[in-house]
Amino acid sequence: MSVVGLALAAASGAAGLAVAAGTWLPQRARPAVVGGCTAGLGATGLVAGAAALQGERWSADLPDLLPLAGVHLAVDALSGLFMAVAGAVVLAVAVYGIGYATGHGLSSRAVQAVLPVFALTLILVPAAGSLSTFLVLWELMALTSLVLVVAEHRERPSVREAGLWYAVMTHMGLVLLLVGLMWFAAGVGGETFAALRAGAGSMSPGARDAVFVLAGLAFASKAGMVPLHAWLPRAHPEAPSHVSALMSAAMVNLGVYGIVRVGLDLLGGGPRWWWWLVLATGAVSAVYGILQAAMASDLKRLLAYSTSENLGLVLIGVGAAGMFHAAGNRALASLALAAALLHVVNHAAFKALLFCVAGSVLRATGLRDLDRLGGLRARMPVTAGLFAVAALGAVALPPGNGFISEWLLLQSLIHGLSVPGVSTAILLPLAVATIALSAGLAAAVFVKALGVGFFARPRSPQAAKAKESPPSMLAAMGLLAVACAALALVPGVLAPGLSRATAAAGIGGEQPLSGGGLQVRISQASASLWPLWIAAALVLALAVAAALVRLIARRRRRTGAKLWDCGGGAPTPRMAYTATSFAEPLQRVFDDVLAPEQDVNVTPVRESAYLVERVRFQRQVPDRIEHRLYRPVLAALTAVGASARRLAGGSVHLYLGYGFFALVAVLVALAVMQ
Repeated sequence: MSVVGLALAAASGAAGLAVAAGTWLPQRARPAVVGGCTAGLGATGLVAGAAALQGERWSADLPDLLPLAGVHLAVDALSGLFMAVAGAVVLAVAVYGIGYATGHGLSSRAVQAVLPVFALTLILVPAAGSLSTFLVLWELMALTSLVLVVAEHRERPSVREAGLWYAVMTHMGLVLLLVGLMWFAAGVGGETFAALRAGAGSMSPGARDAVFVLAGLAFASKAGMVPLHAWLPRAHPEAPSHVSALMSAAMVNLGVYGIVRVGLDLLGGGPRWWWWLVLATGAVSAVYGILQAAMASDLKRLLAYSTSENLGLVLIGVGAAGMFHAAGNRALASLALAAALLHVVNHAAFKALLFCVAGSVLRATGLRDLDRLGGLRARMPVTAGLFAVAALGAVALPPGNGFISEWLLLQSLIHGLSVPGVSTAILLPLAVATIALSAGLAAAVFVKALGVGFFARPRSPQAAKAKESPPSMLAAMGLLAVACAALALVPGVLAPGLSRATAAAGIGGEQPLSGGGLQVRISQASASLWPLWIAAALVLALAVAAALVRLIARRRRRTGAKLWDCGGGAPTPRMAYTATSFAEPLQRVFDDVLAPEQDVNVTPVRESAYLVERVRFQRQVPDRIEHRLYRPVLAALTAVGASARRLAGGSVHLYLGYGFFALVAVLVALAVMQ
């Protein structure tokens, strides 16, 4: 058996052991044993993905495992990249979860037994080789993640509401996916990926378009793309933090995998308008997501919207790759797709670390509200430093790991301006502007999160009494920080694997990236980058600046009388910026897009209507799409449901009449069809 097959078999065995441990072991021993087995599961998934990225292909048929259709597995380099990312995230998060679950009341049998199953589906979904296998694993992933999202429903009513939104949105996506993929299978007369790939060309253009749109909507919903993102800023904040890390760093990536696998590989590309739609969806999601993150004061909600932004950037690259492929420029298509896939890897590293840090803050303080945090740099110095590492990657500035992938994405779009076509001339400059705008807003978002949450003065007793996380959590976050540093300094080591992944997606021409570990060179252009030397130059510049500051500080300082403070006394936390006040200038700039709501409540003195006892000012920035799109739909459905209750009057004769008329309608329909 190949390395991929052995690793997947070992991953399945580790998952079985973890489920058994979570079900039968006593509560005190559960987190450590389940965490260890799940970490082993992640390590084997990483090995399987790495082997596939090295060029190993593997397939297996298990006809007796699933009734009627059996199980078909097929792993190539594209599958391997997503398996490796999921495995690495599972490995780190499982170690983190040992300490987090113990101190956060998440050692119940349900949570501990379901977590390894969810982790296994994250690795196996990209390994599916047939539609039935893919759909079963996809639904199992959705159900297990739903159980984990509502794990703390007894503590907070908001968890139940978030779980309901997540359940409805994910199963609406499943219906779209089921209809689209079954239509695809019926059109080609087979359901294995090999049969779909071979028979896609025989389908009519209209059928191919319908399959892509239906499947694309379902996958975009899983990736948290606007306007199908409503579940993401609700489910991610309310889920346990290590589950949020798995969902945001691994699960949402599978939406991107689905679009690439179905659109580029199985359907063979398609017309340009498919990819205009993907690129436009990614651009809107990137800007809207980072704007909402800029307004959020809930740390985990901020990170959830940041996920929409980063996956939007990934879809900009995927859409550009599809456009270049449709135009016949395979070199630029492979470069754009390689940049998008590299950003998937980078985002997984820094977003998993960010959610783990948010979990550490929540465990230490019980708070997610940045307006009530502060002072954590002195009380949780390691956690604060790790957050800074991850934030540097999220803002796409050197030497952060997000910089190199966004630079490559910009290079592909800029060089793509030479591709003929009116749509290219319009969309690509807009995409470049979108990336620049989202990067600038991301810098404001994470300066706010780091400055207000960690460097400002504590604004609550919980923040003032915070303590550092336990060793297992720090070790896991350290692993993720090392991954971020490695991806930032030597991203060139991924170049061969990215080339194989783009080739497996069906658009690979010549190798898009080269240059070895220390250098990243674009094969189709003269552009190249040395991330390690950039980092060294920045470190040297900072060292020189620090030395100059210390040299100046050694000079004798003139002392004088204490300045008059106007009777105000020493500064207090109330005088510092909060997350809300920090974001107010941006809110004013984008007021028309965000549509903030405000309310002033004036309470007069009881004896006189002209004297004011208390004034309360409240301003919030709701999710405008949820407010304007989903709320009216929910209200209409509620009204329809209330009206439908009148049809159930309790009369047997009435119900028999319903059955009679339904039977007549079915018979008439059959007669018309014949």
